[in-house]
Amino acid sequence: MNRKRHLDLSGPAGFVAGQEVLPAVLAEAGDTSVFLVGGAVRDALLGLDPVDLDLVVEGDAVELALRLDPEATVHERFGTAECVVEEVKVDLATARTEKYPHPGSLPDVTPSSLGEDLSRRDFTINAMAVDLRDPDELMDPLGGCDDLERGVLRVIHPESFHDDPTRALRAARYAARFGFDLEPATADLLAGVDLSSVSSQRVGAELELMAGEGEGLKALALVSQWGLLDIEPERLVLAADALDLAGSDPWKGVCERDDLVMEAVFGDPENLAGLTGSGPGSPLESVLRARAHSGCEQLVARAAGSTWLDRYRLEWAGVTLEIDGDDLIGAGVPQGPAIGLGLDAALAARLDEGVVGRDEQLAIALAAARA
Repeated sequence: MNRKRHLDLSGPAGFVAGQEVLPAVLAEAGDTSVFLVGGAVRDALLGLDPVDLDLVVEGDAVELALRLDPEATVHERFGTAECVVEEVKVDLATARTEKYPHPGSLPDVTPSSLGEDLSRRDFTINAMAVDLRDPDELMDPLGGCDDLERGVLRVIHPESFHDDPTRALRAARYAARFGFDLEPATADLLAGVDLSSVSSQRVGAELELMAGEGEGLKALALVSQWGLLDIEPERLVLAADALDLAGSDPWKGVCERDDLVMEAVFGDPENLAGLTGSGPGSPLESVLRARAHSGCEQLVARAAGSTWLDRYRLEWAGVTLEIDGDDLIGAGVPQGPAIGLGLDAALAARLDEGVVGRDEQLAIALAAARA
């Protein structure tokens, strides 16, 4: 079991005091109770800087959101809305209960109290709240603070993973991010998780969130270790190698972390066929092979051993022509394969012989296109 953590019990109140947008929310809410909930409270207790401003309203959150921001994005089915107040993004939700028609389905929701809202959440550490008007008092009806202090992930009820199997993926993400352990009874529930009852889009969304985190590979390793998905260990090693490369030239900024990890772990290896195998025989072949693939695919292939891609990135990736297909069409070349042949010939001359003048490139392209 992880060592006991020191919590900053004044953290949530301090976070609320530092949010200059909240007085405007409260002024518009009037007598309606509004609470800071979930991850923001958890992170403030851990001494971290909360990222999201998630508020629960004991009343009509959608109505409040539209008063605050007439252009708010509204999800009527769930009683939620995202709005921008004083250039700050605020997520508002009506306090609610949930019922799942069948495993993995989206829930049917009914307005309720804050206490019932906290009871329908995923883990105890995400089921704490503070009243914006009295943030010094922590509302923790399910023992989330104790679990947070002990570094434990505990589901709120035994049907949690059955109702929403993606919560098991979320458990892996939190366990890796915070270094937490699963509470034994929660760990026992993993055996019954069936991700096939959930749409591939929802599973993919959770995996992308996981892939974007600093401890994402640890989370994915847990997903495999827990038997939720079959992930080859070699794929995780490939992703780690790709991430190492992504931090150095010439690969900095080529793609986002989540895209890179998803490509390395879940991408189809056949998509990289044009980048792997023997190295290109010429600069032109290097450019044509590399440009047919995304930056993420290039980086994953490099991590898999295609070292020629370093030279492509350093020397040839930025090479362009001073002509394009319109120039050839304007010179009388009909649209079709001849355009590509001409441009390839000009590009070869640019790469191999350093031909840079527009007229020279056009002459080479026209000769090849008309041959």
